[in-house]
Amino acid sequence: MHESIYQETFENAAIGLAHLSLDGKWVRVNRKLCDITGYDRQELLALSFQGITHPEDQLQDAMHLAQLVSRRTRSYDIEKRYIRKSGDVVWVRVQVSVVFDPEGVAQFGIAVVQDISEKKQASLLIERMTYSDQLTGLANRALLGDRMQQAMTVARRRGRMVAVVFLDLDGFKAVNDLHGHVVGDLLLRALASRMKEGLRDGDTLARMGGDEFVAVFLDLQDTQAGAPMLSRLLSVTSQPVKIGELSLQLSASLGVTFYPQAEEVDADQLLRQADQAMYQAKLAGKNRFHVFDAERDRDARGHHASLERIRLALQNREFVLHYQPKVNMRTRAVVGVEALIRWAHPTEGLLSPAQFLPLIENHRLIVEIGDWVIYQALTQLTLWQAEGVHLPISVNVSAMQIQQADFLDRLQSVMAAFPTLQPHSLQLEILETSALDDIDQVARFIAQCDALSVDFSLDDFGTGYSSLTYLKRLPIPIVKIDQSFVRDMLKDRDNVHILDGILWIMRQLRRTVIAEGVETLEHGRALMDLGCELAQGYGIGRPMPVDQVPPWIQRWQDDADWQEVALVPRTAI
Repeated sequence: MHESIYQETFENAAIGLAHLSLDGKWVRVNRKLCDITGYDRQELLALSFQGITHPEDQLQDAMHLAQLVSRRTRSYDIEKRYIRKSGDVVWVRVQVSVVFDPEGVAQFGIAVVQDISEKKQASLLIERMTYSDQLTGLANRALLGDRMQQAMTVARRRGRMVAVVFLDLDGFKAVNDLHGHVVGDLLLRALASRMKEGLRDGDTLARMGGDEFVAVFLDLQDTQAGAPMLSRLLSVTSQPVKIGELSLQLSASLGVTFYPQAEEVDADQLLRQADQAMYQAKLAGKNRFHVFDAERDRDARGHHASLERIRLALQNREFVLHYQPKVNMRTRAVVGVEALIRWAHPTEGLLSPAQFLPLIENHRLIVEIGDWVIYQALTQLTLWQAEGVHLPISVNVSAMQIQQADFLDRLQSVMAAFPTLQPHSLQLEILETSALDDIDQVARFIAQCDALSVDFSLDDFGTGYSSLTYLKRLPIPIVKIDQSFVRDMLKDRDNVHILDGILWIMRQLRRTVIAEGVETLEHGRALMDLGCELAQGYGIGRPMPVDQVPPWIQRWQDDADWQEVALVPRTAI
């Protein structure tokens, strides 16, 4: 009777049950185990316990069973995969115990098998959502961090190298703007798939967001070993992609850094290095890669600031603006001021821009600081105008800043925050030596700014190879002659001839000219004699804190020596 009840219970249990021989054979199985595996009873009994286990799980299975038989443990509980008769894979939880006789001799094993496929799939889905980018299926930031830590650990142990590659697609925003986000998403998926196929097994490709990706190349012998993979990434991203009737073609800019380095760095630092190198690739013309120079970076960190310290200074409001006046030497009018950034360093005092701006000239921080300067200048303009002082302010804008796709939108937005601002109060100065990738785009931007009543000037004119090209193609009405020509004009007649020639050209082109580098009264007289009346320099006024500007204006207007300079006979301009 009891045996019959036991048999009935065994056969109809809601979970898989089995007896196992000590050599790993199925001895007895119930109906549920047959359902789970897809085999009928006779087929299962003809197989070994490991015969339906997934090959990747067989080793741990054998180890656990050996420990049971040797009495090193009395039971074990594992999750593994069975291969069903149909070939499908099913996740199961298997609990195995060994039955011993009174003398302690192992008799047989009892296996309890539960189908946990639904639970496992839910767990894997959660894991994918946690560690995968939902659009492309690639690793996300969280998983990338784990993979980078593992790669760095293995590289140190094996004496090999890891390459971290920051990839940004060139021209992706234009696709989104022209064709919409649906097409943009399809393009990202296609390119992500191509890039992933181009990687080796074990390498990682992650999406950081937007059109930014990071690749991690493992087990490199040296820095040159990553070159074929970098070339492959550039190649696959530049191939046309068909989306419906559209054929879309982009390129990519890659920044690369390597680990280990002479100084220990963490994963976040590697990402920042690769990001910085990627911007260098952008500036160099895009569709290429640039390798981060760790040695040069170490030298740069020996200066007064590092990138992170500059970023912190911006957050802590340690930057200030000083203002250098621009005047009409003949009429004695102050025609404006130039806003010049200074760093009020808490321990090193007031630092000039030469001590920190070179570190960020090709980094996105230059854009953030440039935007801060514009905002501060607009704030000061509003304060002055409320006090009845109408003094235009000019600010310098970098090539990277002005070539940002959303710079015009940002400028419009910040100016909208100052509705009382008088027209033509703000002037943007572009360095003539700036590496402007797309002069036509900059020209369109300058023309669009005319609607905002924002003026432009070309700074340091004469120091770059493209001076006349810039004048011809950019609608810039004001030109500032570089101080190097003005400063030496009193002792070098060639400089006088150059200045005379520049002024003649500017008159023909109907450009307004401002001379920089006026350090003495003699400079002022010589310029006036050449017909140049607008000037700026230490002999007129040094850059000064904002509270010193009003008293300086009064001193300038009362300065008898400069009043005498104004009496120089006027030359036709």
